[in-house]
Amino acid sequence: MKKTLPIIIVLIVIAGIFIVIGITNKGKQGSQRRVAVIPKGTTHIFWESIRRGAERAGAEAGAKIFWNGPEREGNREMQIQIVEDFITQKVSGIVLAPIDDKALVPSVEKIFDANIPCIIIDSGIDTDKYISFIATDNYKGGVIAAERMGKILNGKGKIVVVKYAPGSASTTKRENGFINTIAENFPEIEIVDTKYGMDTVETSLQATEDLLTKNAELDGLFACNESTSVGALRALQSQGRAGKMKMVGFDAGGLLIEGVKTGAVDSLVVQNPYKMGYEGVKALIATLDGKKIDRRIDTGVVLVTKENLETPDIQALLKGTHQ
Repeated sequence: MKKTLPIIIVLIVIAGIFIVIGITNKGKQGSQRRVAVIPKGTTHIFWESIRRGAERAGAEAGAKIFWNGPEREGNREMQIQIVEDFITQKVSGIVLAPIDDKALVPSVEKIFDANIPCIIIDSGIDTDKYISFIATDNYKGGVIAAERMGKILNGKGKIVVVKYAPGSASTTKRENGFINTIAENFPEIEIVDTKYGMDTVETSLQATEDLLTKNAELDGLFACNESTSVGALRALQSQGRAGKMKMVGFDAGGLLIEGVKTGAVDSLVVQNPYKMGYEGVKALIATLDGKKIDRRIDTGVVLVTKENLETPDIQALLKGTHQ
């Protein structure tokens, strides 16, 4: 018995150590912050770049990122349900890109009422119940597109605009920035028609084909986001008008970048979605740490042309790694 007593004591001590370690680890797991990131959609490259940025910020902070959004960008009901689910789960915070600046207001106010901090990214919302709005200066993006169109058309011509969808605050500001700047600075450029492309490449393709068929003599086209730009490019290609009409698009993707290289697309106004996702989660973590966050954070926008496409900064931006 005397010989076995020290062994028993050692085993008890070891067991105690493992119990303490287990309790400590459980405590760490229980205190890990859970951040929900809800995009407008999950199909386009733009949102995948936001996801990468959000996940990097989460990894740096030791937070767990829950990524969930509608597959199709126009599905307001689905996004509202996803918000409701995360409120029920009592996540630590929510980063949201609202599909509609009015339809999502009750959801954002429910987040606020549940004492869950909320960061808005990409597109604005018609309520003040959030911590910070982190996005492109979309009106400025539209101005940049208009200035480019005016330059490449030498200040005169007929053009059309492929809009995105009613209720999308971000794209509405781009459209307004473009239309207002053309009217103010280029009086000899006439916007002869506009049409909503809605939330898929296919619907944007059809909308652009309708515009091209209705207006035989056109000099240029502006499309205001990734899906409308891809749809517009495909329509121009199918009708043999790519490169003949000057196209200025918004956002970037493989087909659009290839279009810039070949001249089918003159230029693209490009956001920094990676930074948007990164700064969104970073701001949320800072809020949870009790730090004060700027109410508005501009993530930047640049014009990509054939001339600057291969520069290091533009390449980093297009690969979704530029902060």
